[in-house]
Amino acid sequence: MTDPDRGLDGGLDEPEELQPEEGSLRLVGDGDAYDVHAWEAATAAVLRKARRLGEDAPDADVWGALTRTTLDGIEVPPIGQPSDLEGRTTAGRPTRSGPWDVRTQVEVVDARATNEAILQDLENGATSVLLHLDGDDAPDWAAVLDGVLLDLAPVVLDRPSLAQVESFAAFLEGVEGALHPATNLSLDPQTLEMLPHPVREDGVTGRSLLVPVVRRAMQLGVRALVVDGTALHDQGASDAQELGWTAATGVAYLRLLADEGFSAEHAARFVELRLAATDEQFPTIAKLRAARRVWARVLEASGVAGADGAVSLHAVTSRPMTSKQDPWVNMLRGTVAAFAAGVGGADAVTVVPFDERLGMPDAFGRRIARNTSSLLIEESHVAAVTDPAGGSYAVERLTDDLAVAAWAELGRIEAAGGAFADEARAGVKERYRAVRAARDAQVADRSRPITGVSEFPNLGEVLPERDPVPFRHARHYDWAFQDMRSEPAERPAFLATMGPVAAHTARATFATNLLAAGGVAVEAAGATASVDDVTAAYAGQPVAVLAGTDAAYAEWGGDLVAALRAAGASYVVLAGKPGERTVTDVDDSCALGVDALGFLGRIREELSK
Repeated sequence: MTDPDRGLDGGLDEPEELQPEEGSLRLVGDGDAYDVHAWEAATAAVLRKARRLGEDAPDADVWGALTRTTLDGIEVPPIGQPSDLEGRTTAGRPTRSGPWDVRTQVEVVDARATNEAILQDLENGATSVLLHLDGDDAPDWAAVLDGVLLDLAPVVLDRPSLAQVESFAAFLEGVEGALHPATNLSLDPQTLEMLPHPVREDGVTGRSLLVPVVRRAMQLGVRALVVDGTALHDQGASDAQELGWTAATGVAYLRLLADEGFSAEHAARFVELRLAATDEQFPTIAKLRAARRVWARVLEASGVAGADGAVSLHAVTSRPMTSKQDPWVNMLRGTVAAFAAGVGGADAVTVVPFDERLGMPDAFGRRIARNTSSLLIEESHVAAVTDPAGGSYAVERLTDDLAVAAWAELGRIEAAGGAFADEARAGVKERYRAVRAARDAQVADRSRPITGVSEFPNLGEVLPERDPVPFRHARHYDWAFQDMRSEPAERPAFLATMGPVAAHTARATFATNLLAAGGVAVEAAGATASVDDVTAAYAGQPVAVLAGTDAAYAEWGGDLVAALRAAGASYVVLAGKPGERTVTDVDDSCALGVDALGFLGRIREELSK
């Protein structure tokens, strides 16, 4: 049905672009143009002051110093330039016009409580419902959806079992009157296969139900299929891997329907794509825009005319990015993700409640979640402009690069037999595990910081209590830090602060925050002026951390290390880098770029002795 080798440049109209003068950073008009070399010089001066660029390095090196590389290997420069529009191979724009569908998430555990939550959400800004079901059994749909105007509010299921899909279809068949066409029976057998523990029910495969479910959806006038890329995202996949797998799964579904006589254009109407939106704003905008281009290319290669708008995109804010510690930060993460999803052209957006990591979201958590979209739409007017990021040099370049990378992933899956093939699924898992390991390494050394967890942790916080929530398959980015925070160290470390507060505060704060990220409290010496001052505050802790200036280290750091060891410290750590200008006789050290997880593991081991 598709030919991944043909590429993405398959006949989509290239939009006209304004081409500023070469070497110019013109943004608006004649009075707002800047020379690239002037920007390089100004930026280089800042980087040299911060010691991120050598004194003798040419100014042009700022591009390399500030360019970051995504987990897909895509380079993202610090600013966009007109040259970014050159050499692109994809085109197309989001087609949603006006507000997106505010799709609220509701957990289905108790029918009556679920119904109350659904009605409350729909009466207060939500426009559709995403139901997450507990276990494999079907609920009492009549009780769960009692009072819901199903012709006005679409209902969609979140990774339902095959039995739940069947029962939902049977319930809808008994509803009098028309159903909203965006309602979805939500069959997605490939998602069930790709979960850590694949779901198979009594030997019945979702593939065998695919065509019958689509035929039932035809009779009901609703959608039948979800291609849930968030399942792969939740296991650690990169953006391109999520897009590539989503496209490959969609292709597999279309092929099955084509074998039963459906045209690609007809079959595509029953499919909705579900993707994760993260707090990485520009990559998320680009991902949603790239998703339309990739799917449009799939349909075009399948013979569908006017395929650019033939897709429904549902964005769900990322679960792996959320934290259990300092859960209030999840509100900020969810807001950025929802903004990016809306700007990227999502037709429906679900904001995961900020307190889901704690358990069953309460009324406040659900209210904040639905109001996030409402505020973006009604007060910030984010949806008033179609494709507001369109034409941005950086976003257009990133969209194109991501679409090409996703198409390459689709090609790898197709070459291995397609999404239904065991070899293809094994390859996908191997590749996303490699990405997962790379992300874990970035989290470990805090080059990918997590606010409230690896940065600015609060050991004294009291978390809100929530009831248990139905289980979800998600590997959170903070898992390693969370394991340590859930079991704090039994003993504190001693913070051997050297000199007055103004002198030691920078390194003392760094060390305190780093230790707190691993569940280790500190007891500090306070302002000191000598070895005797520090040892007078020492209370026998096995781990002692020196925090002072390089000058203080050089002047009396060695004597302090010896005194602390004599007083009983078995493990002495230097806040900074050991060396001739500081202190060499230490057991460990911590500075920017340290493998925080490895360091904290060693500290906790010493404290447990």
